Amino acid sequence: MTDPKTLKYAATHEWVHLEGEVATIGISRFAVDQLTDLIMIDLPAVGSKLVSGKGFGEIESVKAVSDLYAPIGGEVVEINAAVKSNVQFLAEDPYVKGWLIKVKVADPSDIAKLLDYEAYQRQVADQGH
Repeated sequence: MTDPKTLKYAATHEWVHLEGEVATIGISRFAVDQLTDLIMIDLPAVGSKLVSGKGFGEIESVKAVSDLYAPIGGEVVEINAAVKSNVQFLAEDPYVKGWLIKVKVADPSDIAKLLDYEAYQRQVADQGH
């Protein structure tokens, strides 16, 4: 089980779990709850290069289509095909079954720019949610 308190977070609600030089990326429970009623997700192909802060995919709910932003830069080494075929895995468990992609990190200093759990919780609270 991935503990949300051990993850790093982008201000755009993506989370990162770093193991060696590979980072697993997903979206937070807060983001999933805000989207509600997920319909589909578009993820990049393996081998795609991500640029920190730039879009890497989209998630669609009955409310809207939202961009997914790369919290770190690097090369996509794996996608979660299960989530691509059943986006409800995100609603069920965004931290374990609902991870999105794995990325070989290009610049480890990108991780240091992300929020820890407490800072992310403050940001969510400041957004009035």
